[in-house]
Amino acid sequence: MTARLGLGTYRCPDVAEAAVMAASRGADWVDTAPNYAGGRAETWLAVILAAYPDLRVSTKVGFVPASARHIGVRAGALSTADAERGHCLAPDYIAWQLVRSRRMLGRVPDLVFVHNPEHGCPDGEITDRLYNAFLALEEACSQQIISAYGVATWRGFSSGLFDVPTLIELAAKAGGPNHHLRAIQLPVSLVHLAPVAQALDGHGPLADALAAGLEVFASAPLHGGEIPGMVTPELSELINPGKTPAEAALAVVASAPGVKRVLLSTGNAEHWGQAAETVGRPSLSPDLLRRVVDVLGT
Repeated sequence: MTARLGLGTYRCPDVAEAAVMAASRGADWVDTAPNYAGGRAETWLAVILAAYPDLRVSTKVGFVPASARHIGVRAGALSTADAERGHCLAPDYIAWQLVRSRRMLGRVPDLVFVHNPEHGCPDGEITDRLYNAFLALEEACSQQIISAYGVATWRGFSSGLFDVPTLIELAAKAGGPNHHLRAIQLPVSLVHLAPVAQALDGHGPLADALAAGLEVFASAPLHGGEIPGMVTPELSELINPGKTPAEAALAVVASAPGVKRVLLSTGNAEHWGQAAETVGRPSLSPDLLRRVVDVLGT
């Protein structure tokens, strides 16, 4: 398959332990956020990143860790209202959080995602919110505080709030033709099959990202661990004969056109090994993916 397996840390009970497990087994990417693990994920990862210098890391900006709210307000980076809401994409906060994340991680992050820009966004304001965020991120890139940025969303694409061409247009407006927008992150799974179905027909976020040269990070490929219990033996055999339901579900995600990284949250070495083996196999054919879509719908 063309995708690679990366560690997602959102649901890892022990982020450091999971990162050591994944890195020691060949993982080249770990995805995190300032608000993960009660606001401690970036700090916990710093030691692992130092021990594995080839391990690349992405973090996010948007959700405000509870532990940082008072500090952010005192620093003048956050309004009291934004601190209480727990989510902020104001340029001053972005600039402050990026410096903080770099310090916490102990290195320049390879990628910073705008985290769920749709969260609490009033109707009609998403374009301005994204553009102002991109301006702040382009400035951070020019100062070498970060290397590149992207957009991580749960429902931004599926709800029609924005699409990949819009993101590219806003990035070009903010940073010119050599802007630093490099990736998108969205849920892709047997529960979230619409992006796969759209890509098979040559449209939607996966196809648009592929055409634009953006990396696609597939989040929640097992839908928080719920999918293996939802996959029937018949469906598992259709997708990946002789393999587990989890392996069948991951094979679909890793085979989706445009997906470059599948983010799996686990600290279990056996589960990681099975997932890495699955992602390393040849991709499922488009015809088989269409059959899965026909069986499950979108």
